[in-house]
Amino acid sequence: MMNTMSDSAKPITFLDRDHSILAFNERVLDWARRTDVPLLERLRFLCIVSSNMDEFFEVRMEPHLSAAQNNDHKGSYTAATFATLAKVAHAVVDSQYRLYNEALLPAIKQQGIEVASHSERNAAQRAWVKSYFEREVRPLLIPVGLDPSHPFPQVANKSLNFIVRLSGCDAFGRENEIAIVKVPRILPRLIRLPEKVSGQRILFVTLSSVIRTHLADLFLGRQVGQFSQFRVTRHSDLAVDEDDVQNLRTALRQGLEQRHYGQAVRLEVSAGCSDYLSTFLLKQFKLPELALYRVHGPVNLVRLTQLIDLLDEPQLRFTPYKGCWPVQLTPGESFFDRLKKGDVLLHQPFESFDAVLAFLREAVYDPDVLAIKQTIYRTGSNSELMDLLREAVRRGKEVTVVVELKARFDEEANINWAEMLESIGAQVVYGVVGLKTHAKMLLVTRREGKQMRRYAHLSTGNYNPSTARLYTDLSYLTADPALTSDIEQVFVHIASMNKLPRLHRLWVAPFQLQRRFIEKIDALALAASKGEETRIVLKMNALTDEALMRALIHAGQCGVRIDLIVRGACMLPAQVPGVTDNIRVRSVIGRFLEHSRVFYFRCGAEESLYLSSADWMNRNMLRRIELAWPVTDPQLRQRVIDECLVAYLYDGRDAWDLGADGRYTRVDTKHLAIKAGAQEALMARYGAALPQHKENKTWT
Repeated sequence: MMNTMSDSAKPITFLDRDHSILAFNERVLDWARRTDVPLLERLRFLCIVSSNMDEFFEVRMEPHLSAAQNNDHKGSYTAATFATLAKVAHAVVDSQYRLYNEALLPAIKQQGIEVASHSERNAAQRAWVKSYFEREVRPLLIPVGLDPSHPFPQVANKSLNFIVRLSGCDAFGRENEIAIVKVPRILPRLIRLPEKVSGQRILFVTLSSVIRTHLADLFLGRQVGQFSQFRVTRHSDLAVDEDDVQNLRTALRQGLEQRHYGQAVRLEVSAGCSDYLSTFLLKQFKLPELALYRVHGPVNLVRLTQLIDLLDEPQLRFTPYKGCWPVQLTPGESFFDRLKKGDVLLHQPFESFDAVLAFLREAVYDPDVLAIKQTIYRTGSNSELMDLLREAVRRGKEVTVVVELKARFDEEANINWAEMLESIGAQVVYGVVGLKTHAKMLLVTRREGKQMRRYAHLSTGNYNPSTARLYTDLSYLTADPALTSDIEQVFVHIASMNKLPRLHRLWVAPFQLQRRFIEKIDALALAASKGEETRIVLKMNALTDEALMRALIHAGQCGVRIDLIVRGACMLPAQVPGVTDNIRVRSVIGRFLEHSRVFYFRCGAEESLYLSSADWMNRNMLRRIELAWPVTDPQLRQRVIDECLVAYLYDGRDAWDLGADGRYTRVDTKHLAIKAGAQEALMARYGAALPQHKENKTWT
């Protein structure tokens, strides 16, 4: 599906966002195909795609499905959009299972590791599996026979279940033929057999195989005929009318209780499931045939990450990488002393996020620090950072925490943290009604002699130590009075909802962030139309905001050379003759998840560069609290240019280029002198001593 918009000068057809998201997952799946990637990491990428697809169905599919069910034929969501989207989704899922069965499982087996089906297990192994079933599984299973007093049970989102068709009569002489077996989430989905029965191999069995083998044991006196595992995916985007609730935290907690039982949007069954059973399930979940996915393997490939976790095979994994201590910092030196000398940039995960924790730790234990303010979007359920904030409260410091309760799929963890902090006396703020607080900022106020001085941390990513090892992000530590004053004003604004005063350095959404970027782009467009040399290079996770895309298209048509490094969804078509000739779009999919947002603008010799928490999406610009801040130090700015922009434009391994037809193709390495990936080069750079950054302003 294409979304047709038009500019007064040149018409443009934007690419469809949902199809762009699925195309991103196809690029991620390519990592699972690559033979230059360690085997277990290929399996991990397969699991990542499954997790991404789950979220796609949970968040993006419902309006298309509802339109199909209502037979809508007008608007953005129609029966046709559902059909075309489902066709692509089916193709992605089919590719996953084909890769799993035809490439990954055989390759794993060659390494002496096997996931054995019932037919592949010998007598001793079958005996062990039966014993395991009786001891660990059967006590937790309660088969439910369906009749008027036993209606179809509530089936939780993404849970494993079995449907069984029985012959014969039940204990009361009735011929109720359908039964459902719900499998508790607490049971492991993969079980490793002990050496005494596995021999020289590393042998696993899936939980679904164990239950399938012993289904008959659950129905004494009945004959098990047709059966299938199944899993239903439900719409899970929480919808809370913030204008109509007295307590957002309470309303969200109530919503979380219902999330597992939202509208069904996808049904997965075994490939061999009979038409009778699949039709029965589709009717129960009120789903059309296109929502049925027949899979050749486990219905939840995400849980195969357990196989990776259970194996101690370092030769089948990436070489472990541990980020170095930031090159601008000296271990043991006070952060406060260091920041008085100038700003500090951290490039994660190549440099360690531990430095951010160390900054907060010093603030917590420093008796001269009087106040700590921080935003929390995603920090995880176990967090040293939150423990440090708790310790700060215990030490009598004024602690203010802005907790975003609506961080998708992290709502429960954030609610729990908010309640904990409130219970010990911290000032907890839930942001602004109707807006998500997505900005990442930490502000420390310290008494130094007769004056107060502020120190701050800003970031393109979350305060989550786990994802900080897996995502590329930029952290920025500063004592700049103008910037820290702006940060203070944003905290006051969020807590008090007073009007923001004029800020010195920060751009803040939803007030002026989108407008400021458009002004930057338009200024370069005007300069280019006068014959000046101009350049725009932008790195982000998604580009879907129409106003910003229009500005970029206009600038390109005026002669501005534009490179867009967009990891995921991008609705702006590149290299369309007469329309976007001057715009190139590149996606880089690497070992680490690309997450940093960097925005570079140049006119002649004058350049500016901004870091931000925001992608260029309408929601980020108009429905969130977001920040962008300038990197004013020339050396730090050049470092960001070299590492986050130039390195990715010259990536010779992990890059994909978007063509005029809306399709991505892997970068052609035949004519490239450097065939390394940007992330690979950065790991090598930071793994050794980081060289001095030389001026490099050549863009091609």
